[in-house]
Amino acid sequence: MGLNATLATAGRSLEVFSTAIQVAGQNIANSSTPGHIRESLVLQSEQIVVDGKLVLGTGVRAVGVQQEIDVFLESRLHTANSDFAAATEISAIYQELQSQIGELGDDDLSTALSDFLDSVNAVVNQSELSSSRQGLIEQGERLATQITTLRSRIDELRTESAAKVDGLVAEANSLIQEIHELNPKIVKAEFAGLIASDAGALRAQRFEALNRLSEIAPIRFQERDNGHVDIFLGNDYLIVGDAVQYMQTESSVNRGVVVPAVTLTTTNSDVSTLGGELKGVVDGRDQVLGGFVDSLDTYTSSLIFEFNKIHSSGEGLKGYTSITSDSAVTSSTAALNAAGLNFTPEHGSFKVKITNSLTGVTETTEIAVNLDGITTGSTLDSLRSDLNAVSNLTASITTDGRLQLDAAANFEIKFADDSSGALAALGINTFFTGSDSGSIAVNSVVANDHEFLATGQGGGPSDSRNAQLLAAFTQNPVTALGNIGIDEYYESTISGLAQSAAAQEAVAKGLGGFRESLQSQRQQFSGVSLDEEAIKVIEFQRSFQAAARIVSTVDELFDVLLSI
Repeated sequence: MGLNATLATAGRSLEVFSTAIQVAGQNIANSSTPGHIRESLVLQSEQIVVDGKLVLGTGVRAVGVQQEIDVFLESRLHTANSDFAAATEISAIYQELQSQIGELGDDDLSTALSDFLDSVNAVVNQSELSSSRQGLIEQGERLATQITTLRSRIDELRTESAAKVDGLVAEANSLIQEIHELNPKIVKAEFAGLIASDAGALRAQRFEALNRLSEIAPIRFQERDNGHVDIFLGNDYLIVGDAVQYMQTESSVNRGVVVPAVTLTTTNSDVSTLGGELKGVVDGRDQVLGGFVDSLDTYTSSLIFEFNKIHSSGEGLKGYTSITSDSAVTSSTAALNAAGLNFTPEHGSFKVKITNSLTGVTETTEIAVNLDGITTGSTLDSLRSDLNAVSNLTASITTDGRLQLDAAANFEIKFADDSSGALAALGINTFFTGSDSGSIAVNSVVANDHEFLATGQGGGPSDSRNAQLLAAFTQNPVTALGNIGIDEYYESTISGLAQSAAAQEAVAKGLGGFRESLQSQRQQFSGVSLDEEAIKVIEFQRSFQAAARIVSTVDELFDVLLSI
């Protein structure tokens, strides 16, 4: 190989080593840049030269700059991102729910129920005292307020979660758009065959966008030979070639709160619960918070109905001259257990007591509630007819489907021994109104006049037999609660919630540890080591100096040749 060839080889070497120093300098400069991926110079041997029996190399040339990235590791990290983000969101919602319930404080539902039962026991001991009776009503109102306030706070959490879904969808769409715009820029930069790091910065930006998008939803990506990436979500695509689709929200009402589901703009596929933060927020909203709302509603409806069944079978210090049911039926000709009442009466009967307020004489009539499923079931129409047959009592149905009872002049209406639950289901002689955690309240009739508080069973002002039953109502097994008492059901709900929260926190920590291990592997493979890059700079500097020395030597040899 002649001097010209040697000079050409040395010249290419100078170019290669200067470029290598530039790449190492780029890595050092971006060592603290979030998302920067270490770059390396790709070298390729030049063609060999055969000179007789000699096979001579002609040096090396730089063909490009590539990022040190493990695509398989990146895919695993994206999956770990999605799993960790979902678990973390659910765990956070559990913690917030427990904070709102506040069972470790003094202003919680358990304390309110305990105080309410204490006030009932106070009436048992002194049923004729207006202060005791008024105290029970006040504690009942406090209990109802505690329940509705807790429900309101949970609904607010669900509304906030719905807003977070909207924010995540907007962020995801921005990332999809960013990746869609970066794809052609990267293809163009790399198609030009540039040795500089033009595409490297764009690729780092795209990987950052992919990484964040994988936290929001469980995406998969596939890179084409030309550098373009396609993105898939579930069985659908987000980006395939030039085709792109985004996320959108579709709102509906769930448990009284407007909540958005997430679908794709082209295929309309629901992607709300595939994974990532979206799944965490949606599952937290609908399963954790929504599930607790269901449990709270079950608890509250049982509390209302069980207390009212006992209360409606008792008597206050005075009877009613007129009373209208709190609940309405959807059809007065339908059987009472299929007439759209919030609570379902059973086969049985109740007694109506009509008392002459002047003489004190009471006439008691038993009203059958036929709901055995064999004969024609009792309807509101048939109930009205049976009640109309009672002396000095008029029964009618209001235009909105409520039962109204009116006593004749100088007569009062009282009730007893309701084995059917029909009075409680209709809302006659009840203590609570409403049907769930969002609507429970103390009956305004009782709240405005404590003498309608049904503490006795007809034994006079000091009679507290009904109050004794009311004081123990939380211990009675309830079919709707799986044949356990109201107290036990709530304790079981709170205990189960605490266990689920602890388990979810453990899952989130485990997934976080796994993700950190993958991030550590990624950093080792793709991160910048200042020590390593400094060594490379020194190596390239020495190589550059050696190549420069070759050029200098060849120059001296040319001078010698020219001087001969």
